[in-house]
Amino acid sequence: MFPVLFEFFGIKIYTYGVLVALGALTAYWLSLRLAKREGINPNHMENTVMLALLLGVIGGRLSYVIEHPEQVQSLKDIVAIWNGGMDFFGGLAGGILGVILGIRLYRMPFWKVADIGVVSLSIAHAIGRLGCTSAGCCYGKPFPVEGISTPGIHFTDKFPFFYMVFPEGAVAPPYIPLYPTQLMEFLGLSFIFLLLLLAYKKKPFDGFVFSLYMLLYGLLRFSLEFYRGVTPPIPALGLTWNQLVAIGMVLVSVMLMLFFLRLRSHEKVV
Repeated sequence: MFPVLFEFFGIKIYTYGVLVALGALTAYWLSLRLAKREGINPNHMENTVMLALLLGVIGGRLSYVIEHPEQVQSLKDIVAIWNGGMDFFGGLAGGILGVILGIRLYRMPFWKVADIGVVSLSIAHAIGRLGCTSAGCCYGKPFPVEGISTPGIHFTDKFPFFYMVFPEGAVAPPYIPLYPTQLMEFLGLSFIFLLLLLAYKKKPFDGFVFSLYMLLYGLLRFSLEFYRGVTPPIPALGLTWNQLVAIGMVLVSVMLMLFFLRLRSHEKVV
């Protein structure tokens, strides 16, 4: 809704960038706090988080550019994150690579770090979706309502009971009622963060929180894709590639849960 937060001597400070940075700082702070609780060297965790953030931003932006080549007219457009944003799954892949490199470099416990990572990621992702709302990226399909073209958030009696109209200059089509997919995902991720935080405090084994995140976010993203207007479905399947990745996340979650339960059962027998 407000792509430019403020302008200082002709320099525009974009709301998207500020909120993404805020999400990254929140993830950084939370990761160090949880690492201290787990007895992990905070310096090692700090370097791992920085590496994950760097590769996550690179992976997220490159994936977005590959997915939306029509928005790239020059080399500047490739790095202009405020113009269109980033692809989450590309960022997730880059972030996971950064975490794996950090774990191998500092010989940290893999599943403890994985659990910490997804708790921090979920809140950072939620804050980042507010940035998407400001820029208008990741917008939804047209909402079935007529006669409203005033920019803003409008409430209705149809699910999800509110919709958005973006102004001129946003990434989303202007003056068209759209499903509020950015805010829908923000709400979903906030709920997931609270569940993960609760699960982290009472987790039965390392890796449980990571598996739970894969399940919950996979289900959330699969559902939201039916309302998003950015990625068209694959003609032969009727599903988007994001939904295929989401299905993969759910399957990985189930397999990990079964693996951990079988491992615990074996340890009890032995």
